[in-house]
Amino acid sequence: MPAKNNGETMILRCEDLSIGYEGSGVAQKISFTVNEGDYLCVLGENGAGKSTLIKTLLGLQKPLSGVLEKNVGITDVGYLPQQTVVQKDFPATVEEIVLSGCQNRMHLVPFYRPQERQQARHNMERMEITHLAKRSYRELSGGQQQRVLLARALCATKTLLILDEPVAGLDPKVTEELYDFVRRFNEEGITIIMITHDMSAIRYASHILSLGSFRFFGTKDTFLQTDSGKRLTAYAGGEVQNA
Repeated sequence: MPAKNNGETMILRCEDLSIGYEGSGVAQKISFTVNEGDYLCVLGENGAGKSTLIKTLLGLQKPLSGVLEKNVGITDVGYLPQQTVVQKDFPATVEEIVLSGCQNRMHLVPFYRPQERQQARHNMERMEITHLAKRSYRELSGGQQQRVLLARALCATKTLLILDEPVAGLDPKVTEELYDFVRRFNEEGITIIMITHDMSAIRYASHILSLGSFRFFGTKDTFLQTDSGKRLTAYAGGEVQNA
């Protein structure tokens, strides 16, 4: 049975979670809950533990202490990591990269079946990159590459997308286009967890988790009533209000 939280389906819950590497803490006493359909933006200065938290949620490293509870019915997670120089120069076609997002659901099957290829085509259509299918990934612009990686992440999930700084290095127009795609997927029922330094991004959020010098978890509306939230609103010229 899916876990319930106040009548809502819980995706994951952290209580007094401490995270870090090999016994060296990065952030302590983190508490928050993500329910089905939420759009959570994770904020905080560099070194606050945002990426470490994401790796812990993905099971790539163990928490140092505290509770990390995941809904046992949620087995599919799409992950869009920060891009590295090596990733940007990856020698594969768009179609091959998008298809690779289906690997977790293939189990021991050593080749892509028609259903995986159909899923890849469907998500390329959703990201409006079907015309790029045979192009080399390394030849694409930064915005096109992020669309490819988001299509790949969508092949891995119908439930939860985790995005780590998805618009880093993109120009404003491409940034807005990517945010619009993510907003649409959330409206279709996919739960979103997004790390961001772009304060304008929180206008799409339902909830905010702030790590570092200002600690907060709650709804976006409540966050915007805090002193820090008001400062961010002023700094971003009002762009952090509802989309």
